[in-house]
Amino acid sequence: MKLAVVAANGKAGKLIVKEALARGFEVTAFSRGENKTESKNFVQKEIQDLTKEDLAGFDAVVDAFGAWTEDTLPLHSTTLSHLCDILSGTETRLLVVGGAGSLYVNKEHTLCVAEGPDFPDMFKPLAAAMAKALGELRLRKDVKWTYISPAGDFQAEGERSGKYILAGEELTLNAKNESIISYADYAIAMIDEIEKGNHIQQRISVVRE
Repeated sequence: MKLAVVAANGKAGKLIVKEALARGFEVTAFSRGENKTESKNFVQKEIQDLTKEDLAGFDAVVDAFGAWTEDTLPLHSTTLSHLCDILSGTETRLLVVGGAGSLYVNKEHTLCVAEGPDFPDMFKPLAAAMAKALGELRLRKDVKWTYISPAGDFQAEGERSGKYILAGEELTLNAKNESIISYADYAIAMIDEIEKGNHIQQRISVVRE
């Protein structure tokens, strides 16, 4: 399995690279800065400078991009759109490290986590930017995309339990009534999806078991 991980130097990206290598994947990491991953195959390049040739021949591409400041939040849309454009019409899957704010909290799918009264104000701009990118991604019928939302409490330093629940568009709680997952377990779920999943043009979510 040939895998490209874009924005691989981030906390999620590095763990996804590590998990993929442990499974025997042939991994190429892409990042704007010097290589901080465990992959020996590395390309230093901005996302928006990537070309069709850069991503040709991969079975899957993981978009692990994240932006947190007000001036960079629009990049969630522009970078994802660029990746879609260069993968358009190919058999290469595009898997996106998504957000939890856009998960639905009702069966009618009219209310999202980010619209709830307890959602922190400081995270609302980020949730809105990621929701916008997801909305635009849903319109792409020319790309084999899968958007994977983490649980509400996405823990960068959380333990690797190796157990998770695969869910859909709605915020899902585990047996302890928690919406929580570590980056390490999320990486497991991401590689599982690449290996055996088939959620083409769907958003799925994961929560610790």
